Amino acid sequence: MDLRQLRYFLTIVEQGSFSRAAAVLNVAQPALSIHLRKMEDALGTPLLIRRPQGVVPTEAGDLLALRARRILSEMARTEDEIRSLHSDPAGEVRLGFPATVSSILSVPLISAARDRYPRIRINIAEAMSGFVSEWLMDGRIDMAILYNDIGQKGLRSDLLLKEELVMLTPPGDHMPDPVSLADLQRTALILPSSAHGLRRMIDQAARHAGSKLTCEVEIDSFSNIKALVAGAHGCSILPYHAVAAEAKAGLVGIRHFAEPRLWRSAYLVHMTDRPMSRAGEVIADLLRETVATLLADGAWAIDGLIAPGAPDV
Repeated sequence: MDLRQLRYFLTIVEQGSFSRAAAVLNVAQPALSIHLRKMEDALGTPLLIRRPQGVVPTEAGDLLALRARRILSEMARTEDEIRSLHSDPAGEVRLGFPATVSSILSVPLISAARDRYPRIRINIAEAMSGFVSEWLMDGRIDMAILYNDIGQKGLRSDLLLKEELVMLTPPGDHMPDPVSLADLQRTALILPSSAHGLRRMIDQAARHAGSKLTCEVEIDSFSNIKALVAGAHGCSILPYHAVAAEAKAGLVGIRHFAEPRLWRSAYLVHMTDRPMSRAGEVIADLLRETVATLLADGAWAIDGLIAPGAPDV
């Protein structure tokens, strides 16, 4: 097998069909079929299963796709590093952000990178933390911001910031401030599903406090959660920065939790078994600088200072 065959195979897997892969690669579809057959003959096993709606990888195909993604990524990174040894850093840096982070950080980071490192291409993908973590493990992204320190071998997690979680109430609600998790046992809550990292943090905090929360609505959309709370359908628990604007406009109310309050940590994470490119290193530094600027300017709403010793949820 050569790099071209790996690239062709990976594109077929990612596109889910020969026809779409042929269009992306600008290669005739019969040529792709020939390359795949040669790969399967060389490896002695089928790599794809053909179905009416497209193709899916076999177990061997999944393994090959995982390794091909890493090999091609490492080759591209190596080429970029060699080209930029005696010049400005260049290449592609792929980042994964939770949606709440992306909405604040992506545009300022891209703008700053274009001004300072015009030869670096930034690719940002956003999703729930669980999906972002999977992308990092699979080598689809180079770095991620995650709301938990995975603590897994092969991963490096650097603390980026700590943000407060607050109680979100309908406007005019008379719930006490501060509020405790015990106060919420009879409160109708609107929360993300258990697939969302924030929900797992909230459930863990409730168990630690000996409380059992009642979730009446599960929805994985912060904008819809805020709309439901504003419409007096229940209360929620969200990051302060995600609700500060609505609270300032009087659309919702905010209640802090009793000391030591509720905090969650955001980490900048990357795989240690995949060396960071020069482009990746400078973008990681620029990301930290951009976060610090957003916090200092108040664009990333944090209620009070970041507390280095603040306990996590």
